[in-house]
Formats: sequence, structure tokens, C-alpha cells
Amino acid sequence: MRLFFLAFFFFGISISHGQNSLEQQFMDIESKVIAWRRHFHKNPELSNREFKTAETIAKHLRSLGLKVQTGVAHTGVVAILKGNMPGKVVALRADIDGLPVTERNDLPFKSEVKTTFLNTETGVMHACGHDTHTAILMGVAEILAKNRDKIKGTVKFIFQPAEEGPPPGEEGGAKLMIKEGVLENPKVDAIFGLHIRSNYEVGTIHYKKGGIMASVERFVINVQGKQTHGGRPWQGVDPILISAKIIDGLQTIISRESKLVDEAAVITVGKITAGTRFNIIPESAELIGTVRTLDPKMKAHIEKRMTEMVTTLAKAYGGEATISFQNNTAITYNDSDLVDQMLPALQKVAGVKNVRLRKATTGGEDFSYFQEVIPGFYFFLGGMTPGNEEAFPHHTPDFKIDESGLLLGVKTLTQIAFDFLNK
Repeated sequence: MRLFFLAFFFFGISISHGQNSLEQQFMDIESKVIAWRRHFHKNPELSNREFKTAETIAKHLRSLGLKVQTGVAHTGVVAILKGNMPGKVVALRADIDGLPVTERNDLPFKSEVKTTFLNTETGVMHACGHDTHTAILMGVAEILAKNRDKIKGTVKFIFQPAEEGPPPGEEGGAKLMIKEGVLENPKVDAIFGLHIRSNYEVGTIHYKKGGIMASVERFVINVQGKQTHGGRPWQGVDPILISAKIIDGLQTIISRESKLVDEAAVITVGKITAGTRFNIIPESAELIGTVRTLDPKMKAHIEKRMTEMVTTLAKAYGGEATISFQNNTAITYNDSDLVDQMLPALQKVAGVKNVRLRKATTGGEDFSYFQEVIPGFYFFLGGMTPGNEEAFPHHTPDFKIDESGLLLGVKTLTQIAFDFLNK
């Protein structure tokens, strides 16, 4: 028996209603969800290129009698389900894009798709579970469509492209969907989403109030020195030395200025470019890295101090430096009141002991941009076989998910939608 067999709570319907019962509908939908997942897994598409994925999604949603819009933020799909009674509007979101990763596991539905990404030959793989998110939300749409007579309000299904980031020079993802009005017409009151995790046991749900995933910022530091012969350093200004001092100094912002007992923060320099040969001190250097924060005030403080430190340290050693920031995602910030309101829905479905408070992660999610506009709740769904000692990380060629966890995702988002609208 599955850990999450608690469907008799749903909608107050008894499971004794035979073939038309909601529990029977869930039992019937599971095989469809798994089949959809396997189809998407075998046929992944990169960000802003999810054309066939979107066609499959739209065809299913239209078959349910929903009002469907395609081409949102290039390849996104949005569908509207109106209940038989007026009320609030809830949005449920799934991301649909794959990654430039070459799959190397032994799944019978393994991806064999190849492409060229940033001038490099690579495979394409759903190495982060977006195929499962898409299949789960398609299942939720079917269940809710069959039970619209019990829905007070409207459900907006958002199938979002380019969560992993649009290609260079393009717009995409949640930001572009918001820009194109996805949270309007009708205006959404709250949004919910989930992310499957390969290292959390099937049957469990993990949540946190406030920041659950970090903002992801890319920064670029340009250091200007004065070129000279490597044997005569006193005749120039060494941008490599200045870069070293900056890297060292930036870490003190984390270790000595950030209140890490409240929330985590990270500054990482991942790339340094400078010089042409061993005996020349170059004219300039470039440093590229990332900042991860989970609290808006900490984020603002770290940006301020990085800017001050970069310019001051460069000047102290006779050079100049500038820093620029680019936001890749905001903080995935769960509204506390919304979490309190919807936590009972999670516990109904999975069982109280299987709904677990977790610490934040420094990974990022562009679901966060929806949460900057309206209240949102984002949580994690277990996707690891119980007892498994080797869970392959996300974004790797060996990534795997236990499909027996998908039905819990369908049940949970269904319960959330119904409870939010009907309470």
C-alpha cells in the first residue's frame, strides 16, 4: 500500500462511490501520467524550443474542454478551467524544458536526442524532472476538469518554458510570461508549484516558509591595471594581483558580515580571464561568478558591500574596477500565511509524518518571479525509491526518478486547488 493512500479526504467524497469515485479517477490517471512522463523524457526539448512538448500539452488540455492559449512566452501553454461556481483564481505551474545533458542511464525511454548548444554538440535530457512536473499537471487538469461541478472559482494551468534560462540574446521563462500577462485575465490570487527531488523518498513532501530556494545572480568584475613586463612589475599595475585581493575580500562579506544563523548566502568566483603569456603583466582581468541569497535584506547588503569592496580594493592597489549584476532568479519565497493555510492540504494527502519541514537550498528557481507579484507556495516532492543509497543529483547524466511518486504530486496539487478555492 502506498504511503500516500489517503484519498478519502479529497473533496469530502467517499471512496465507496465505485467507478465514479475520485479515488478511482486517481487510480485511472496514474498510468496516463507515467506514459506522458516517459514520452516527454524520451523527447526532450531545450528552453524556448519546446514546440512538440507544447503541442502535446495543448492537445490534451483541449480534449478536456478547457480554454487553451499557446505561444505564451514563445512556447508556453496556458489553460483556464472555470468551476460551476464563482470564486477566486488559483494558478498551478509546471516547467517544461530539458537540459543540454547527454543521458547515460539504462532507462527503456532514455533520450537519444542530440543537438548543438552554444556551438557544442550535446545530448538533450530531462535531467531535472521537468518531464514529471509537466505530466503531473496534465493529470491534475484532467481530474479537476472531471470535477468542475465541485469547484468554486477558476484554475489557471501554466505550462512554463525556459525555466533553465532562455538562450543568450532571448527573453523567456517566468519573467516573459508575467510580462505577457499570464497572471491577468483572470487575475490570479495565488500560485502553487512543486519540484520533484531525486534524493527525497517517494511519499514525502518537503516545505519551508520564507526563502526555500536562493536568488541566483551572475556578477562580472572588470579590473583595469597597467600592462608591463613580468620582470618589471614596479612599472605597471597588476590586475591579477588585484583580482586575488578582491576574491579574498569578497569572502569576508559572507564569513564576517552576513548573519548566517538566519539564512545562508554564497559568493563564488567561477571564472577568471587575464593575460596572454607567462612574462607579461596584462592590462586587465575579468572575474565572473554567482551570488546566492535567501533573504531580501541580505541580498541588498551583499550587493552593496561587493560594489564598495571591488572599487576600494582596486584603488588601494593602484587600479580600477567595476562590478555589474544580472539576476537569473529571485528568491523563491513562500508566503507564510499561504503556507499556513495550505499545509493541512499537504498533510491530508501525504499524511502528517510525511510532510516535513526542510532547510533552504542554494539552488534557484524562476518560479520566484511569480512570487514577486502574487503570493506563492513552492514545495518539493519525493522521487527516490525508499531505501535507495545512491540518488543521482539533478542536472547530471545519471539522473533518475521513481515514477511511483508521481501520483502523490497529482493528488497534492488537486487538493491544494480545491482547498484554496473552496475555503
